[in-house]
Amino acid sequence: MLEIDGDEMTQKIDEQKIEEIRSSSDIVDVISDYMHLTKRGRNWFGLCPFHHEQSPSFSVSTDKQIFHCFGCGAGGNVITFVMDIEQIAFPDAVAKLGDRVGVQVEVAPKREDEEVQSPEGQRHRRMKEAHQIAAEYYHHMLLHTEDGEEALQYLEDRGFSQTLIEDYQIGYALPTWDGLTNLLTARGFDLAEVAESGLLIQREQDGSCFDRFRGRIMFPIRDESGKTIAFSGRIIEASTSEAKYMNSPESPIFHKSQVFFNLDKARASIRKQHKAIIMEGFIDVLAAVRAGIPNVIATMGTALTPQHVTKLKRLVEQVIICYDGDGAGWEAAKRAGELLQQSRIKAEVAVLPEKLDPDDYVKQHGATSFKEDIIDKPHTYIAFVKMHARRGKNFQFDNDKMQYVQEVVDLLVHNTSPLERDLYIRQLADETNLSEEAILATLRQKESDEAQRSKRQQQKEQFTPVVVTHQVKLNATDRAERRLLSHMLHNVSVVDRVQRSTIQSPFIHDVFTAVYIRLIGFYEQHDRADYQRFIEQLEDIELRKIALESAIVERDPDHGEQEVTDCLHYLNKERLRQEIEQKQQLAIEAEKMNDIMKAVTLAEEVRKLRITYTSM
Repeated sequence: MLEIDGDEMTQKIDEQKIEEIRSSSDIVDVISDYMHLTKRGRNWFGLCPFHHEQSPSFSVSTDKQIFHCFGCGAGGNVITFVMDIEQIAFPDAVAKLGDRVGVQVEVAPKREDEEVQSPEGQRHRRMKEAHQIAAEYYHHMLLHTEDGEEALQYLEDRGFSQTLIEDYQIGYALPTWDGLTNLLTARGFDLAEVAESGLLIQREQDGSCFDRFRGRIMFPIRDESGKTIAFSGRIIEASTSEAKYMNSPESPIFHKSQVFFNLDKARASIRKQHKAIIMEGFIDVLAAVRAGIPNVIATMGTALTPQHVTKLKRLVEQVIICYDGDGAGWEAAKRAGELLQQSRIKAEVAVLPEKLDPDDYVKQHGATSFKEDIIDKPHTYIAFVKMHARRGKNFQFDNDKMQYVQEVVDLLVHNTSPLERDLYIRQLADETNLSEEAILATLRQKESDEAQRSKRQQQKEQFTPVVVTHQVKLNATDRAERRLLSHMLHNVSVVDRVQRSTIQSPFIHDVFTAVYIRLIGFYEQHDRADYQRFIEQLEDIELRKIALESAIVERDPDHGEQEVTDCLHYLNKERLRQEIEQKQQLAIEAEKMNDIMKAVTLAEEVRKLRITYTSM
């Protein structure tokens, strides 16, 4: 990986403009665009987007305008958050935030030798660049060539406006075998790498490549940052030999179990409305967008997964499921709702009639009816499960009636409050002509069975070894290093004082020394302490964690000089103690090797060091 000076990179943008953008970008507002935050006391908390967790340990401070995760240690300010969450460089993060607050930033294009990504990161970047070129190529073929006229007419006949086509960069792949292949070859791409990303197919015989998508209307699939990572292609005319839709295969940049179609565009609306609407396919999403519903997303040919739910949990606490109205859609909605409920996300289901999908419903009944009669009137998850349980049952038969009651009671045990239970027991009694008492007795028996099962499980777990992890406790050396670095980050004179001493680095651990060296470079370019500006220049996330954790350490401003003196004294003494231990170990090894002269020399050095240590 190529090393570059972080400050050299950031000097492309005027310092005053950086400060203006940072001070104009409230960190809570920015982070809320990416995840759900809840206020507790003076700070805001949410599930960390940088590691998997069940309980919120991600804290955002309005006063300090910083974030910190107590779980994984991630931290920084508003600019570094955008850098980390979007996986972009500092200038691009500043430009992105600048667009948000109305401050234009001109970012000079990076030269190839300025790239600081890992080899894997560079490979992913090239794959996404190839996908973006492909999206532009397909889009051009649709809108500006005679070959694309039939596909364009097809879309217009189905209600796709020019604005929608341009917003979603819908395109057309020519029915040729090498159109995109030739373009990417001319642009200098490694075709084998592009084939790995799913755009091309590589022949086994000779390794040559050809276009994967041919003669199809092309719908780009983007990640949360709006970068194209895959495509779905639809044929224009029905065919018995070809599938109606062809999706990109799984690739290093496209994982279906983690991707939501339209999340990049819908995220702001989802945050504003505090709920997301999930559909089964991207065509349904586009139909909903045409109907004026912006907070809608879709999975990509898969059922809802735990990875999907984790993303949703960071954004919202309420989800409306709007799947197809056929049997398969009902089953999928039930499974999705169960998964959401287990993750404590409120799930509701918008039920479509007559086995229609959202796209068909909009075509037959119109956008207004879809919004007002379907989306705005969802069923609670339990009400939907009751409807699901009753499908195909005839209450003239006792077995069907009993099975229906059992299915609903099973759900009431886990997912309802006492008020809800009372409501649904009354409904069950009315529907089945069974007494409320009998249904309540069935529910209580089920609760008793569950309690017994839970008790047996707990007894079993008493004999099962459990590995408990604890947050690493800081020892005296860790605390001294953090406090000293904290003073350095807040006061230039502390660094000057240490540099005037004979010690090359006052720190014991290499990671603190690495931050210290970069801080010296920072102060050579800046005349005042600004730890937020400093951490923005740290490309290494681990160094940024250390810098932020140290910056927020409590200091005594009235006795700062004495605190620095105490830290330096302790660290110097600790360094000497470690040196004594090392030389003692070397002396023991020398004796084992019968190197008496070396052992005697080391012993004398240890004696002198001990005298110095005792006098400190």
